[in-house]
Amino acid sequence: MKLYSTLTRDKRDFEPAGDAVTMYVCGITASNSSHVGHALSSVVFDVLHRYLEYRGYAVRRVQNFTDVDDKIIARANAEGLSPEEVAEKYVQEFFRDMDDLNVRRATEHPRATNEIPGIIRMIEGLIEKGNAYPAADESGNVYFRVHSNPEYGKLSGRTVEELLEGVRIDVEPGKEAPPDFALWKASKPGEPSWDSPWGPGRPGWHIECSAMALEYLGETIDIHGGGLDLAFPHHENELAQSECFTGQKPFARFWVHNGLLRLDGAKMSKSLGNLVTVRDALDGYSADAIRMYILTSHYRGPLLYDEDNIGTQERASRRLRQAANVASRADSGKSVDPAPFREHFVEVMDDDLNTPQGLAVIFDLAHEINRGRDAGHEIGAAQAVLRELSDVLGLTLAEPEASEAGLSDADVEARLVSRTEARSNREFAAADAIRDELIAAGIAIEDGPGGTTWSRV
Repeated sequence: MKLYSTLTRDKRDFEPAGDAVTMYVCGITASNSSHVGHALSSVVFDVLHRYLEYRGYAVRRVQNFTDVDDKIIARANAEGLSPEEVAEKYVQEFFRDMDDLNVRRATEHPRATNEIPGIIRMIEGLIEKGNAYPAADESGNVYFRVHSNPEYGKLSGRTVEELLEGVRIDVEPGKEAPPDFALWKASKPGEPSWDSPWGPGRPGWHIECSAMALEYLGETIDIHGGGLDLAFPHHENELAQSECFTGQKPFARFWVHNGLLRLDGAKMSKSLGNLVTVRDALDGYSADAIRMYILTSHYRGPLLYDEDNIGTQERASRRLRQAANVASRADSGKSVDPAPFREHFVEVMDDDLNTPQGLAVIFDLAHEINRGRDAGHEIGAAQAVLRELSDVLGLTLAEPEASEAGLSDADVEARLVSRTEARSNREFAAADAIRDELIAAGIAIEDGPGGTTWSRV
């Protein structure tokens, strides 16, 4: 299996360093409803986790929550709640959304506010090593000394000199140099705070993830994941402070970044106000359709939010579901062999998690199942493999709830069987009545040489 690493900028053979794959994925800041961009990242790393297990690896995945932050405090003030209440509200909403998307929960979901002692120990260690310093103005802030790490910028490919371009000459009070970033922030009136050797305050964003990765996965992890927008500065800063603190390299053996979701050409984000929430998407489409829409593009590329595309995937997911559940009518003594499809699926997924090709293999298998059934071949083993491979991509192949007209997929299929029988018996009035019922329920049907197909309109 090969994975692309942002650090080395190439695809390399992947094997875990220990008995289990250790994976850290940066989670959400719990200040608002999760949007489809969050779903993209969660689905990608859920599939990576599932595929690694499918290949026989044990996986320990940690995905954090940032539950203290300027945005959370601002939201708390706007909603008349405490920051703790706001964070809990959106953490639970995230879990509900991801559960409904069939995203399996991580092995651990630590929260920054539960890891304060470890964060403080790490900051103290960085100060002792000369990589960090308390602010000179005795404000209670603590900063990472970027110039103390000659390798700073190796993940993003940026030099310290490039970082200084366009930065104002005046250095913030207490900081030695403009690129230095906060490890500990002194408290302000009315904000949550914790005691520390530098006075009451709270952790900076970057140190949270380093401390949690160290606590739950160790000094070196196999995979560090997140959206491409986190590569700089968040992951660059994590990398620098972690390797300086532990003295161990690498902090992460593979840096895996998913591409970003865009809406009308702009990145979907809270700050831009162009969100489509996960709940909005789930209200209109099934989890399988949303996952397939995400997985039809390679995880490293950008993805444009396109409801027409999701609608196409809704219809495509129905074809998979029908192939997985169609009744066999074997009478030829032959069977559909699923082994080549399984082998091809592994081949393409081993190539940097190529889910577009993985989906193509699954659809080829579904097509072969339908052909085999029409030819009277045994299809049970092939259907089992179709469900197996679909599960690796997190597709449930579950029938959605009945439509407003009360017709589920199974209802539609049953009526089509009755219609076919009626036509065979030349009971055309009965066949036409079934057709009219389906049309009234928003079901379009089309008769062709290969049989009758249908879709919702």
